[in-house]
Amino acid sequence: MKNELDNKQILAVYERIIQKGEMTDEGKHYQGVTAYSDVDGYTVYLQGSGVELRFGFHNTYHLDYQHEKHKDDFLKKLYNIANER
Repeated sequence: MKNELDNKQILAVYERIIQKGEMTDEGKHYQGVTAYSDVDGYTVYLQGSGVELRFGFHNTYHLDYQHEKHKDDFLKKLYNIANER
């Protein structure tokens, strides 16, 4: 998993979702991914397809998922959001 995702891309996707997403009880939702942060803003979360990505202090991230297919679907969504025009 090391270096699987680019830290700048994670933050760019988070910002795009926050800007373009619809507000829900969980956070902003856009293109199948929900974005939110903790109270102090040091940790941001992206959720979708049964996966949670936690990005925090020192630009580290962690993916929680049960099935490899869920992770693949989630990463595809992030890639699509990051590369949309």
